[in-house]
Formats: sequence, structure tokens, C-alpha cells
Amino acid sequence: MSQRPPRLVFLLNSAQRRLQQWIGLQQAATAGEGVSVPTAAQSGLLFILDKRDGASMGELAGALKLVPSALSGLVQRMEAIGWVLRRTCTEDARTQRVWLQAGGRGHLPSLKAGMVQINQQLAAGFTADELETVARWLSHVQSLSAETPEKGQKAAPVRKTGARLKIL
Repeated sequence: MSQRPPRLVFLLNSAQRRLQQWIGLQQAATAGEGVSVPTAAQSGLLFILDKRDGASMGELAGALKLVPSALSGLVQRMEAIGWVLRRTCTEDARTQRVWLQAGGRGHLPSLKAGMVQINQQLAAGFTADELETVARWLSHVQSLSAETPEKGQKAAPVRKTGARLKIL
């Protein structure tokens, strides 16, 4: 009798839900009482703006893999609590840019420290080779096209180059 293959879709979805819950609990435990803790999506936006302050809404949507309407709502909520500022671009009135504000910037040190700690806990008990395989597989999943593949079409090969994975 052959062994049943792992249920990858189920495992990935349940792991993602559990990870989001666990990260939320970790963040809540380190925050003071009554302090607003950034969600995973808010944290992602804060991390991106820390590196690319003044990024356009399109750049942010692409980086976060969000549709424009979802990003607009996220930015609007964060703007309402003083974490970001959205303004029309001075060079192109059709473009809106987002800047990190003091309220959002104040969350970055604890978010960065928390992510180091979370990554260490996620990696505990795994070898570097095992973690590389996991990273390669997750990168493969991210690279899957939204289009239905043609019959017989093979997935794009993935190759490690330096510290990054590249799709060939």
C-alpha cells in the first residue's frame, strides 16, 4: 500500500491561520495595556514604508500583493490613527504616495524585535538545509500563476542564486 502524500493545501492554509493568530498573541503580549497593536497587514505596510517612505499606492499594492481597493482601505485606517500620511504626488496628480508618521514609526522597533524572535522560534529544530527547502517551496508557491496551466505545461524551475531564489 502506497503512502498518502501530504495534504499541502490544507497544511499551508491551517499553518498560515495559526501563524497569524500566534503572531497576534506575541504582539499583544509585548504591547502595553490599551496600546493598539498593528495587524499583520499593517505591520507589512510599516516595514515597507520604513525602507521606501513615500512609496506610491501602486508600489505598495505590488509589494504587499494586495488589490488596490484593499490597500486603500488599509491605508485609510492607518491614516485615521496617525500611523501613515497619504498625499497626492507633486509630480503626478494621478498618483498618491504614503509616508510613515511618528505613530507608525514608533511601532517599528518592537515589530522588528518581534519578527527576529518569531523567526527564531519558527526555525528551531530545523537544519539550514531543511529551512532552505521550505523557503524554496514557499517561493515556488508564491510564483504560481493565477492562470490555469495548459495540460502538460510544467512549472517554472526555481534556482537558488546567492541569498535569493529566482524563477528561471
